[in-house]
Amino acid sequence: MRDTAAFIAEVFLPTVAKGPIKRRPRMEAAAERFGLDARAVARMQKLSRTYPEGPLLLRLPFRKQAVALHPSEVHLVLENSPDPFSPASSEKRGALAHFEPRNVLISTGGERSARRALQEQALDAHSPVHHLARHFLPVINEEAGHLIAGLAEEKQLDWEQFSGAWDRVVRRIVFGNNAADDVDLTAKLTRLRKDANWSSLKPMRSTTRAAFLSTVRQRMLAAEPGSLAHSLKAHDGSPKTAPADQIPQWLFAFDPAGMATFRTLALLASHGPQLQSVRLELSRDASEHHHLPYLRACVLESLRLWPTTPMILRQTIREVQWPHGMMPGNCGVLVFAPYFHRDVRALPGAELFQPELWIGQGPDHSPDLALVPFSEGPVRCPGRQLVLMLTSAFLAQLVERTDFLLNEPKRLEPTEPLPANLNPFSLSFTLHPREGR
Repeated sequence: MRDTAAFIAEVFLPTVAKGPIKRRPRMEAAAERFGLDARAVARMQKLSRTYPEGPLLLRLPFRKQAVALHPSEVHLVLENSPDPFSPASSEKRGALAHFEPRNVLISTGGERSARRALQEQALDAHSPVHHLARHFLPVINEEAGHLIAGLAEEKQLDWEQFSGAWDRVVRRIVFGNNAADDVDLTAKLTRLRKDANWSSLKPMRSTTRAAFLSTVRQRMLAAEPGSLAHSLKAHDGSPKTAPADQIPQWLFAFDPAGMATFRTLALLASHGPQLQSVRLELSRDASEHHHLPYLRACVLESLRLWPTTPMILRQTIREVQWPHGMMPGNCGVLVFAPYFHRDVRALPGAELFQPELWIGQGPDHSPDLALVPFSEGPVRCPGRQLVLMLTSAFLAQLVERTDFLLNEPKRLEPTEPLPANLNPFSLSFTLHPREGR
C-alpha cells in the first residue's frame, strides 16, 4: 500500500496536474521549479528495483491498475495492442469524449479498424515524406518567414509568438488556406481540451462540443485540395469511418508537436556542435527540406528528453497471462515514458542531448530500451512521419534564416544533465537575421 501511495503522490498526480490533454502553464512552471519530474523518475527507479518481476499491480479500491516497470513489459503491452491491451482505456474515453467522441483512439472492433485505416491513409503513415509535402512545405516557409519578419524590431521570440505561427501552419495544413485565420476554431478546441483534462469528472459542454464538431465538418467539406481534410471528403456520411471525428485529434496532436519544436530550438541554441551539424545538413540538403534525417533526430531527442505524452494508457479486454502471474481483465496499464527515456542504467548519457542515437536503426528498436515518443506497435501514432517532416522543416527555416540565442542559457548546460522538465511556456530567444538570408 505504501508503494501505491508513493506512486500516486510522486508520479501520477504531478503528471496529471500538468494537464494530460491541454498543458497548464502554471503547473508546468511549478513542476520545473520543484523538480517534480525528476522525483517521479527517481520513484519509478526505486519501484523497479523493489519489484524486479513486474508489472506492479497497484492497490486501489476503485480501479484495477498496473504500472509497467521494465522495458520488456512495455514492449509486450504495446506490441499486443489493441488486443488484449486496448488503447480505449476508461480515462481516455472520458477525456476524448469532450471533443472527439468517435475518434479511432477510443473506438473498438470494426469501427476502430476502419478509422485506423483512414488515418493511416490520410497521414501517409508509412512514408517519411508525405505525398502532399509539395503543398505543406510552402506553408511552412511562408509562416516561418512571416514570424521572423514580425520579430525584425524587437528580435524576441517567445512561446506565444511561436505558437501563433504554428497554429496557422496547422490550420492551413489540415483544412487549407481558407482556415488560416480561424482562431475561433482553435479557441473552442482549447476550451474543450481544458475540460478533457478532468476526463469524466468534468461535465460535458454539449453546446460547445456540438458547435466545434459542426465547424470541423463544415471545414472538412470546404477543405482545399492539398490539405489533409480534403482527402476525407469521399468518406463523408460513413458512420463507420466517421471522418470528421478524426480531424480533432490532428488539431490536438499538432499542439504538443509545436512544444517539441520549441524545445528542440532551445536544445540547438545551447548545443553548438549539434547546431553546426544541423546547418551542415541543410547546406547539403537536396530534398528542399522534405527529408532532414539529422534535424528529425533532434526532434526525436527532444521528445525522448521531454515526452509530450508522458503517460501511455492501455486497458486489458480480458485476463492476460504474464510470466509471473495473471493480469485481470478490465485492468488499466500505465507506461510512464519519462522513466524509460531517462534510464541511465540502460542508456549511457540518457540525460544528455544525443540526436545521433536516432540516426539509422534508432534506439526505439532495442529490446533493452523502451523509448516510445510516438508509442510503438500496431497502435503507434500514425502521424509520426508527418510530424517529424513538418517540425524539422519549420526548424530548418528558423535555423537557416536566423541566429538565435536562448535567453536563459544556464537552463540547458550542454555538459550537465539536462533538467527532467523544460517548461516551453517560459522559453524565449533573441533572434538576429543571418547575413545573406
